Amino acid sequence: MTSQQTPASARRPIRELPDELISQIAAGEVVERPASVVRELVDNALDAGSRNITLRLLGGGTRLIAVEDDGGGIAPDELATALKRHATSKIGNLDELESVMTMGFRGEALAAINSVSELTLLSRMDGQPNALALDGQTGEVRPAPRAVGTTIEVKELFFSTPARRKFLKSDSTELAHCIEAVRRHALARPDVSFAIWHEGKLVEQWRVHPGPEALAQRLADVLGQEFLAQSVAVDYRAGPLHVLGRAGTPEAARSRPDHQFAYVNGRFVRDKVLMHGARSAYEDVLHGQKQPAYALFVQIDPTLVDANVHPTKIEVRFRDSRAVHQALRHAIEQALAVPRSQTLGADASTPELRLSPPSPPALPALPASAAWQQGGMAFENTLPSPAAYAPARYERPHVDGERALADLQALWKPTEAPLAPRAREASEPGWPEPSAARAATDRADNSPALPAGAAEGHDEADPWPLGRALAQLHGVYILTQNKQGLVVVDMHAAHERIVYERLKNQLNSGGEAPRIASQPLLIPATFAATPTEVATAEACADALTQLGMEVSPLSAKTLAVRAVPTSLAQGDAVELARSVLAELAQHDASTVVQRAQNEILGTMACHGAVRANRQLTLPEMNALLRQMEATERSDQCNHGRPTWRQMSLRDLDALFLRGR
Repeated sequence: MTSQQTPASARRPIRELPDELISQIAAGEVVERPASVVRELVDNALDAGSRNITLRLLGGGTRLIAVEDDGGGIAPDELATALKRHATSKIGNLDELESVMTMGFRGEALAAINSVSELTLLSRMDGQPNALALDGQTGEVRPAPRAVGTTIEVKELFFSTPARRKFLKSDSTELAHCIEAVRRHALARPDVSFAIWHEGKLVEQWRVHPGPEALAQRLADVLGQEFLAQSVAVDYRAGPLHVLGRAGTPEAARSRPDHQFAYVNGRFVRDKVLMHGARSAYEDVLHGQKQPAYALFVQIDPTLVDANVHPTKIEVRFRDSRAVHQALRHAIEQALAVPRSQTLGADASTPELRLSPPSPPALPALPASAAWQQGGMAFENTLPSPAAYAPARYERPHVDGERALADLQALWKPTEAPLAPRAREASEPGWPEPSAARAATDRADNSPALPAGAAEGHDEADPWPLGRALAQLHGVYILTQNKQGLVVVDMHAAHERIVYERLKNQLNSGGEAPRIASQPLLIPATFAATPTEVATAEACADALTQLGMEVSPLSAKTLAVRAVPTSLAQGDAVELARSVLAELAQHDASTVVQRAQNEILGTMACHGAVRANRQLTLPEMNALLRQMEATERSDQCNHGRPTWRQMSLRDLDALFLRGR
């Protein structure tokens, strides 16, 4: 027998683990670092109906974490029970678990924290003569002074598991994670004030702002006033689903996804369905590795979402993930589709919203046709299929289509007339020589008429958002004057977006959910497929047909692509099929086909747009501006670059030191 072999007599028997070891193992699932403790304790404070929560830290939370609240408190005879595993007041049966609306419900947090720290629970209910303090290690209960509410002190985290404590980072790093945990709660609860103290110093504080602007002010306090200014309001309903919040504009995109906050029924989550749905909404306006910024709150019937997926409750599972994905995508697309030129000078505030129900939890508002009863009863209004979610169209401003289109025709027509003497005399050294332009004497006779309201004396009571064209700069930019000041427009980028959106509208003119025209392949493209791809192709045959594709099994491990969308006939059929099947397995695959089609349309639009150094007349410039105001997503070109910039009169005054 070799030395590496173990004799049968040395085999360890199967036995139950001691309770203390079981608690410490369970604590490893819930308590990862001080921020995990902060998250769990603030969850409990919010469930208790608190309106003021104070967090006190020492050593970044490793030496002390104290959470004070002014909630309802804990009954004296329930103090000891609160520290037991799976002891909670939030749920009592399976029906309540499936429709839970509270932040906590598993009954594991306090027991897990108590097993790896020195915990003291201090609480007082209304009507008690004094508070009671419970020592988590000894179980001793003693009177203590305190107002109505609860204080939980956690000292020397991981003192009983020194190996875990070695994995903690520096105090400043752990403090940053603790602050981030409270920030996530503060965003979702503008009706609660939060204060964070570290080493006796106030490091963060978010107060309650009364009135209808509470949420907008909280977003500005937590994420900064810049986020509020560079974001658009989101308010989208689809059956029992309501998506609201704010989505950052493409200009506000960041290099890291550190400003992405998604909530489901008031709970911060890191869900792949929500993250993918939000990112797909930016595909047409944000390219490259930039990450969008958003704070979105999804309100949904709790019976349609499972929050009991992970011990930390940061992951959820939706009953119809594709429908939720589509709803979130269309909610952001609808908000981003409105050009910012339509909101110049408008109030960027968010309407008053209650993002988290008070304790006891109230049911979210549903349409009148929906039926929803508490206690696990069936919800009659189910989420519609993904095809039922059609992007809502914003209300466009009134534009005389025939006149504006006639004006824009000049942007496509090649002009061969030579420069008039007056135009040549105006050309100075250093200015680009215009490739084609109308003679100045011919402009008055041959130029199309201005759009309605484009006369010199336009109505100031209803001004154009992008103003009136003044001049063209170096054959590249258009200078316009509006009520706010000066606007600089990149004419090629702006016209590129106009042509691009027109091509997309022509392609999608077949209805709300058109079937994409397909072209059969003369020789089917075959490829070795995984079992998941084969199963997806068989289960989603109807969805593939709607997308203009035909993918069928050729054998147990081979798939054949027999038809592809007509507009993508020259592309890689196998690569397209793999991408679509991968998306169908988890999300909505229409984004893959749309992305491939949009790349082709974007190339066509780029080549069809007016080029730099093309001299435009004032009617042509004004026509381009009017089309920008009536075109979705006209703030960015197809490559994600801005198409116009605003300079206010205050900015111009500051440049020239006026008033100083």
